[in-house]
Amino acid sequence: MIVCAGRNETFNFAQPIGVGLIESAINLTRQCLFDKPEFLLFIGSAGSYGNHNIFDIVESKRAANIELSFLNDDSYTPLDNVLESENKMVKNDTIVNSSNYISKNFELSKQLNQYGIGIENMEYFSIVQVAREFEIPVAGIFVITNFTNENAHKDFMANHKEAMGKLTKYLEEKKIIKSFT
Repeated sequence: MIVCAGRNETFNFAQPIGVGLIESAINLTRQCLFDKPEFLLFIGSAGSYGNHNIFDIVESKRAANIELSFLNDDSYTPLDNVLESENKMVKNDTIVNSSNYISKNFELSKQLNQYGIGIENMEYFSIVQVAREFEIPVAGIFVITNFTNENAHKDFMANHKEAMGKLTKYLEEKKIIKSFT
């Protein structure tokens, strides 16, 4: 099953599950309770912490939920904040960070690269968490739309349409989806 966030990030071949950690967790859990998929593939956009360029495609099987305050030793969590799928098909070591907030402080957010966390997407951590709970193999494929800096939203908006086209083309080339042209 292919899932995506929704709202302005939808695909005719993917099931929208909601934006952010909470909406996506609730809606994906509901889906898994009523019709558990054999495999989950989450697709969407991501911001780069500096090691990936605009329009790069990144595959991942690992997700994190690290807030920027953690980097300044201003917070901690007793929860597992890095999860990994048992999916053997994805070899990429890039960890995708998720939060309900978009990072705009590039000097701070690029420090996440030191932990192997290279990109951020609002939903992916909850997708991996739900998949883990239901014992469903999961992976994510992301296209970079922006860097995590003061221009994050402006660049996201400017690059979004082209990025979604590049992501769709990548999925067609990898024969994950059939060509719609």
